[in-house]
Amino acid sequence: MFSEINEQLIEIQGHLRKKDKYEAQLEDYKDELEAIEHRLAQLESRLQSEQEDVEKLERFSLTNLFATLSGKKDEKLSVEKQEYLAAKHKLEEAKKTRVEIDDAMILISEKLIQLENAEYRYQQLLKQKEEMIKTSSTPYTEKIFELSSLEGRLQAYIIELDEAINAGQNVKNSLQKAITSLEKAENWGTWDMLGGGTITGMVKHQHIDEAEKSLHQAQTRMRQFQKELLDVQETAQIEVNISDMLKFADFFFDGFIADYMVQGKINRSLEQAKQQNERVHTIVQGLENQYDEKNRELKRIQQEKQHIIEKL
Repeated sequence: MFSEINEQLIEIQGHLRKKDKYEAQLEDYKDELEAIEHRLAQLESRLQSEQEDVEKLERFSLTNLFATLSGKKDEKLSVEKQEYLAAKHKLEEAKKTRVEIDDAMILISEKLIQLENAEYRYQQLLKQKEEMIKTSSTPYTEKIFELSSLEGRLQAYIIELDEAINAGQNVKNSLQKAITSLEKAENWGTWDMLGGGTITGMVKHQHIDEAEKSLHQAQTRMRQFQKELLDVQETAQIEVNISDMLKFADFFFDGFIADYMVQGKINRSLEQAKQQNERVHTIVQGLENQYDEKNRELKRIQQEKQHIIEKL
């Protein structure tokens, strides 16, 4: 009987920890959603402004006339179109992020519904435990329950650490893909600057496109990583400004179309991706150390409990 209720308590402690985790994640996503809605409004306003600038140069106007007479109309129109495309591109990225946040919030809300009775179930089990301690004839009952409670909390925490580690590894995988693509773009870009021709430029742009997809995926996974860290960061004594890491790829997305041929842009993006990869690696390493330490602690508790049970 002791074994059965102990197992139930361990299981329900895991559910309660997940419930707290999901509630914290949901609140954090709500803040992010508010921020992305504000950013979308700004980007839509900017896109409208850039579109108007293009239209001014394309239709008959004094601005158009002066630009034509000065011989700079085509140059100005090209710049305005590049800025319009850059603004449109950033807006599309922000919209994708909003959809991802919406989907994540729906998923978490569904998980919370499944755990809504966890607290009530836990209190009921505690009452059963108290009655068993009162009616038990062995002096070791309370100690066994105490150790089981510690065991449950540790097991739940170890699961959270494992989930955070996996989320961090996913970020690293996406960053490594981006780094590989940027390194290829850098190499082809160097050849392009030396007069590689049209095909060289096309290959370079293909690798840039691949890098962009990987960086967007890295940002998405970084957001998921940040949510997993909410529950373990303080206990694991990990200090990291994750908000800065979420924004790292903005440099790449901001105006890259207008800057498409600039080799320096590729070089700086590559350097930033490598820096972020190293930061994530350091965090994951800290989590793995905590994982090993807590598993050793769990094993000690389980052995102590088993030793008491064997003496009964």
